Amino acid sequence: MKRCCEGVRLPCLFKGVGMASSRPPKYLLVFDFDETIINENSDDSIVRAAPGQVLPEHIRQTFREGFYNEYMQRVLAYMGDQGVKMGDFKTVYENIPLSPGMPDLFQFLSKNHELFEIILISDANMFGIECNLRAAGFYSLFRKIFSNPSGFDKKGYFTLGPYHSHKCLDCPANMCKRKILTEYLAERAQEEVEFERVFYVGDGANDFCPSVTLTSADVAFPRKGYPMHRMTQEMEKQQPGAFQATVIPWESATEVARYLQDVLKKKC
Repeated sequence: MKRCCEGVRLPCLFKGVGMASSRPPKYLLVFDFDETIINENSDDSIVRAAPGQVLPEHIRQTFREGFYNEYMQRVLAYMGDQGVKMGDFKTVYENIPLSPGMPDLFQFLSKNHELFEIILISDANMFGIECNLRAAGFYSLFRKIFSNPSGFDKKGYFTLGPYHSHKCLDCPANMCKRKILTEYLAERAQEEVEFERVFYVGDGANDFCPSVTLTSADVAFPRKGYPMHRMTQEMEKQQPGAFQATVIPWESATEVARYLQDVLKKKC
């Protein structure tokens, strides 16, 4: 039985974008955004649009672990009060650099697009992700993007909401990537699209949660030295064999491209 038929998974409707595929791809490739596709945390980056490029202490002190989405809502409200407009945010997002080697990986995927279905799961926001990927020229690579809903209200304030609610105790209150990935695989299985292998490229603790569900046929690509990488190492020490996927740490995304190229050569 292939990966996406394992377990009990419920179909759901998704926020995001879609791109039609002419035939079923063989592989699912999942990307994180912050500090994976881009080389920064985009929530930190937009502070460059704030007056003096800093936040006041009374805003920063409102942060609570596990409730970053709510914190960012307060940050954006403050920036709106300071007169920061859509164009200011857009400029910042468009100029966030991609991570080392990421353009090479995306070029490789563009040339082999019929073999890979590519999705993005991020705790950033839809507006920022779209701005960055369109500016970089790679937006069309992604079949779907799952991120927190965002937009601009009548006053021109940048607004942000939670993606969904969930019961996972390991993830932020607004998003569990494991839930999103599990439901996506179930949805695609219902559409009679099943993948030979799943590849997951990420960096954070919230990327570790979905990667635990990967099987021995799948591959996790944690960014070297980041939380996802450390957590896979800790699990292997404490529970040898519990993390089933092959782990390929990366410093440059060209290493991911090289691995995927070898997979295609071997026709695995």
